[in-house]
Amino acid sequence: MNFKKQRKNMVRTQIKARGITDKKVLKAFENVKRHLFVPESKRLQAYADRPLAIGSGQTISQPYIVALMVSLLNLGESDNVLEIGTGSGYQTAILCKLAKKVYSIERYESLAKSARKNLEKTKLSNYEIKVADGTLGWPENKNMKFDAIIVSAAANQIPKTFKEQLAMGGRLVIPVGSRFSQNLIRLTKKKDGFEEENFGGCVFVPLIGKHSW
Repeated sequence: MNFKKQRKNMVRTQIKARGITDKKVLKAFENVKRHLFVPESKRLQAYADRPLAIGSGQTISQPYIVALMVSLLNLGESDNVLEIGTGSGYQTAILCKLAKKVYSIERYESLAKSARKNLEKTKLSNYEIKVADGTLGWPENKNMKFDAIIVSAAANQIPKTFKEQLAMGGRLVIPVGSRFSQNLIRLTKKKDGFEEENFGGCVFVPLIGKHSW
């Protein structure tokens, strides 16, 4: 199976064709081997235009949705990113290619363990994964503010913890709505408050925790 060819085709037909033009983002998706982040039984479907189950009732999102969310973060190489929902580690790897460091939180120990194994295959090292309630953010270092926060599960409201842990000028991308239908929202933190933008409908698994479902 020519995964490299499939990966290039995925970028061309699923991501670039739908309007994602950031060259750094496209390069990251070309370089990260998505088939290493799905269950072995689903590897032949790794580059399909849809989400795939990865266990514990969770999914690896459709490639385009991952690309859209990542591109909305407008990442720079000096940025620190908070990722809520490590999942298989695929999005973590993409973020690592674009940012200084990724702090990722996963609710399920089994998925966190699997993600670490998957990420070991990439030779990337600029990440930290912990098992915790993602709605609390990363409170251990209260002096740290994140340049970007990306949430890979649907919240019924935007947790105040994310707003508090966002740096000035920082971007938060999160699906918000009901358990069955959400809108993809980007918040940008400014001196006079938050700018909110809506990028349309989406469907994610629910964000479980103290400040959501």
